[in-house]
Amino acid sequence: MRTLKDRITRKASQADPAPSRLKYRLQRWMLTPGIRFGLKFGVPLCLLLAATGAFLADQERRDMVHDSLLSLRAAIEERPEFMVNVMAVDGAGASVAQDVREVLPLDFPVSSFDLDLAQIRSEIESLAPVKAVNVRIRPGGILQIDIEERSPAMIWRNREGLALLDKTGAHVAELGRRAMHPELPLIAGKSADLMADEALELFATARPLGGRLRGLVRIGERRWDVVLDRGQRIMLPQDNPVQALERVIVVSEVQDLLERDVAVVDMRIAARPTVRMTENAVENWWRIREMNEGGL
Repeated sequence: MRTLKDRITRKASQADPAPSRLKYRLQRWMLTPGIRFGLKFGVPLCLLLAATGAFLADQERRDMVHDSLLSLRAAIEERPEFMVNVMAVDGAGASVAQDVREVLPLDFPVSSFDLDLAQIRSEIESLAPVKAVNVRIRPGGILQIDIEERSPAMIWRNREGLALLDKTGAHVAELGRRAMHPELPLIAGKSADLMADEALELFATARPLGGRLRGLVRIGERRWDVVLDRGQRIMLPQDNPVQALERVIVVSEVQDLLERDVAVVDMRIAARPTVRMTENAVENWWRIREMNEGGL
């Protein structure tokens, strides 16, 4: 039998399987997710960046890399499938299409990568006759431009001459002669274009006047005068001009007001409408009055 001393000696001679405290902490530190990620990806990345930086430290090498990238980009951008060869303009008249080609002096063929479609759209929308535009590149190397033109709704006479306006008052085009668009109503006066919507309401209200209506004149940038043939005018108020014109038309239909020798119907004060007779009517009235007084 082994003595107690032998057992103690044998036990002491066996190696302790437990790791040391430093080794244990190092193993736990290596198991940290951040450290594992850094060793797996961070160290190779740092080495790669260091190698790249050492390679690009020389100016000639940097120039070589830059030229290679430019050559690769040009080779891709100038491939036939990316080239735009022609421009098609649809939805516009001949004059507007010509204006579009003038504001877009493109030298075809051109790479689609060199075309700024947003800038092209902005330049076309700056043209007065253009209401909306859609720009896209069609298969086959075609720069497709679809245009919606403004529809002229009235003619505006101003100090510069005659101009076509759409229903919003936006400028469409200059007009040489009134006879070119006899079907369109006429407005005149400073800032009349800013009240185009109200002018169209007045024209719609004045439809019973038929061919007698000559146009609308903006007075003092505040109100309208309705101009009729025979030199007649209807002076409308600043507020509720449509309702005032309706009252005049109703009275005229009942009592033939506008068929008489009336020069001006003043509706500027709604509570006190005023009628001004023509000079001939006034002279005849005084003549009849003198005759009646002489007869008495």
